[in-house]
Amino acid sequence: MGTQAIIYILMFVGVVLIVEGIYLVAFGKSIKLNSRVNRRLALLEQGKDREEVFETLRKERDQHRQSFKFPVMTILSSKAQQANIAFSPKALLAVMGLVAVFAFGGLTYFASLGLPTRILVALVMGGGGVYFWLNGKAKKRMALFEEQLPDAIDLIVRSLRVGHPFANAINIVAQEMPDPIGTEFGMIVDETAYGAEVASALHNMAERIDVPDLRFLTVAVAIQSKSGGNLAEVLDGLSKVVRARFKLFRRVKAITAEAKWSGMFLSGFPIAALLGVNVLNPHYYDAVKPTEYYMPAAVAVFSLLAINAIVMRAMVNIKV
Repeated sequence: MGTQAIIYILMFVGVVLIVEGIYLVAFGKSIKLNSRVNRRLALLEQGKDREEVFETLRKERDQHRQSFKFPVMTILSSKAQQANIAFSPKALLAVMGLVAVFAFGGLTYFASLGLPTRILVALVMGGGGVYFWLNGKAKKRMALFEEQLPDAIDLIVRSLRVGHPFANAINIVAQEMPDPIGTEFGMIVDETAYGAEVASALHNMAERIDVPDLRFLTVAVAIQSKSGGNLAEVLDGLSKVVRARFKLFRRVKAITAEAKWSGMFLSGFPIAALLGVNVLNPHYYDAVKPTEYYMPAAVAVFSLLAINAIVMRAMVNIKV
């Protein structure tokens, strides 16, 4: 039992690495977030005209919205849209199928399971591995966007104070900031150039990216466009609030780091010990397995472990 659990864990990690490898082979450096030049400017520097670049980025951005109506793809598509994955929905399904086949082959070779069980576990590993990978990509991109947002707001404030209109301030952010915020604001510039309102384009971006601080920016711009006022002063105050929130969040994260690692250790050690005992001595529990108390005791132990993990997480999961 312990050996098979380790095999399942290693196979799941292998599935995630396979998905990442396929994505890097397919798109390479063009999808990296740490580039100094954002992707929109990189495409423009390749000689493509502005309309062609806009259509390419818009297609990548909106391609996953069409799959929201399919229940199986709703969760995956939401994460894929937040991560701005270049894979199309069909490509995601193909990758899921490929890794499910890989998992089925591994289960056939390493695990002694029946055919229906192997198929079910392979499908769960295929879908779960892709979702785990997409969730990691989405969290990384959202965290980087949220970290870049105060600098972008400061850049807008400085542009407004020297006399630039708000649309030009957005364009400066699109030219000066790296991905992901550089390309996202560049899309707003292109959308407004083709007739969309700035407030509407910002609102659509806020709905897609789902970062709370970006919603504050959207509301401030929408209110100013209707009622007027000094937008530079409002955004300057917003930037200070966002930076103070980040400072508080990181301070809380540092304070609770020891408690989080202690909780992870206390929650994971019993399971690791159980797996270790089963690997080192597979027959350790043979004497008690036939008894009537074995299954109720096992259910009680795993239930208590689950409750422990939930309570530990609730104690250190402080919202800022």
